[in-house]
Amino acid sequence: MGKGAIKEEESERKRKTWRLPLLGLIVVLLAVAVSSRTSSNVGFFFTDRNSCSCSLQGSGKYKGIVEDCCCDYETVDNLNTEVLNPLLQDLVTTPFFRYYKVKLWCDCPFWPDDGMCRLRDCSVCECPETEFPEPFKRPYNTAGLSSDNLICQEGKPQATVDRTIDNRAFRGWVETNNPWSHDDDTDSGEMTYVNLQLNPEKYTGYTGTSARRIWDSIYSENCPKYSSGETCPEKKVLYKLISGLHSSISMHIAGDYLLDESSNQWGQNIELMYDRILRHPDRVRNLYFTYLFVLRAVTKATAYLEQAEYDTGNHAEDLKTQSLIKQLLYSPKLQTACPVPFDEAKLWQGQSGPELKQQIQKQFRNISALMDCVGCEKCRLWGKLQVQGLGTALKILFSVGNQEKGGDQTLQLQRNEVIALVNLLNRLSESVKMVRDMGPDVERLMEDQIKKVSAKPGRLRSIWDLAVSFW
Repeated sequence: MGKGAIKEEESERKRKTWRLPLLGLIVVLLAVAVSSRTSSNVGFFFTDRNSCSCSLQGSGKYKGIVEDCCCDYETVDNLNTEVLNPLLQDLVTTPFFRYYKVKLWCDCPFWPDDGMCRLRDCSVCECPETEFPEPFKRPYNTAGLSSDNLICQEGKPQATVDRTIDNRAFRGWVETNNPWSHDDDTDSGEMTYVNLQLNPEKYTGYTGTSARRIWDSIYSENCPKYSSGETCPEKKVLYKLISGLHSSISMHIAGDYLLDESSNQWGQNIELMYDRILRHPDRVRNLYFTYLFVLRAVTKATAYLEQAEYDTGNHAEDLKTQSLIKQLLYSPKLQTACPVPFDEAKLWQGQSGPELKQQIQKQFRNISALMDCVGCEKCRLWGKLQVQGLGTALKILFSVGNQEKGGDQTLQLQRNEVIALVNLLNRLSESVKMVRDMGPDVERLMEDQIKKVSAKPGRLRSIWDLAVSFW
C-alpha cells in the first residue's frame, strides 16, 4: 500500500472518531428541540388549580341524547353544573358521607401482590376510634328492625309484636349481601374507617406492570369491548359502565397531578387529560352514560334514601344531611328536565335475559374482587369505594322490585353502600363538570400544538439532515 493510501486511510479514521460524538450531540439537540416544541407551552398550562378560567364557548361538542339513556348532553351539563354538583359537593363533606368503612389490607385472590407505590400520597390516613361518628360503632339492627322481617324486638321472643303492616321503605341499617359485589366487604374486625376528605382521589405514583395488570384483567377477562355492530344493550352496559368509571378516575388523576416532585408542585396535567380521555370521544360518552346510570339508581331509591337515618350524633349536621338528600332527590329542575336518566326496564328482555344478567353479574363480582389486587393503598380505597358504589347502583336497578326477573321484593342497603353510592355520584359529577368546563380549551390547545409540530418541521428536519450527512 502506498504512502498516499495510508495517509488517506488514517485521515478517514480520524474523521470517524469525531463523527460519532458530533452525531450524539446533534441527536440530543434534536430531542431538545422536539421536547421544547411540544411541551414548553403545554406541560404546566394549569399549574395552579385555582387559576383556570376556562371559556365555555364551544362546549357543545357532544350533542343529542346520551346513548342508551333518556337525557341529552346539554341538559346533563346544565343540570350538573347548576343543581347536582353543588349539592353533591356539600353532601360528601357531611359527617355521614365523609367516613367510609373499608378493608385496606387484602390478599389478592388472583396473583401475588407486587405493586409498589412511589409516593407517600399513596398511603391512607386511617381514622382513630375517637374521630368517626359514635352511631357507626353500633352493630347493625340495634336502631332499626330485623332484616328478615318487620317484628319489633321487645326483649323476650314471646313478647314480640307483629308489625308486618309497616310499609316503610327504610327498616334500619342492615348487613345484607349484594349479589353484584364480591362478598369480602361485609362488616368485620379487619375493616377500618377512613375520612375521605383527608384522602382525596388524585395522582399517587402508582404505575407500571401492577397498575396495567388490573385494568388489563378487567377489560380482557371480565368486560371485553363489544363489536361495533352490537345491538344488544345488555352486552354493552357493563363495558360502558367500566369505561365511564375508568374515564372518571383518569380525570381525577390528571386534575390533581404531581407536576414536579422536587418542588412538590401539584396541578392539572392537561396532556394526560387529553391523551387518556378527551381525544377519545367514546370514553367521554361512556362517562356521561355511567353518570346517568348511577343518577338513575339514586332517584329510583328515593323512598329509601329519604327515610334513611343519617345519624352521626351531630344533630345540626344530620339535619343538614337530610335536607341536602331531599334537595337532591326532589330537585324540580331534575324532575322536569331529566326525570328518568336511564330506563332499566328495557334490559333483560326475552328468553336470554336472565342468563345474560347472571353472566354480567358474575363478571362484575370478579371486577370487585380485583380491587383487592390494587397495589396502592389509596388507589385501593377509591377503587373499592367506587366499584361498591357501582355495584350498589346495579343492585338497586336490577335486583330489586321485580320478582319475575329475579329481583327482591324490597330494597335493603348497608350504610356503607349508601356512602359509596353518593360518593361515586359525586366523583362522576366532578368528572363531567371538568369535561364541560375544561374540555374545549384543552382539546384546542393540544390540537394546536400537534398542528404546529407537524406543520413546521423545517428546523427539526434541518438538524436531522445535518446528522445524516455527517454520518
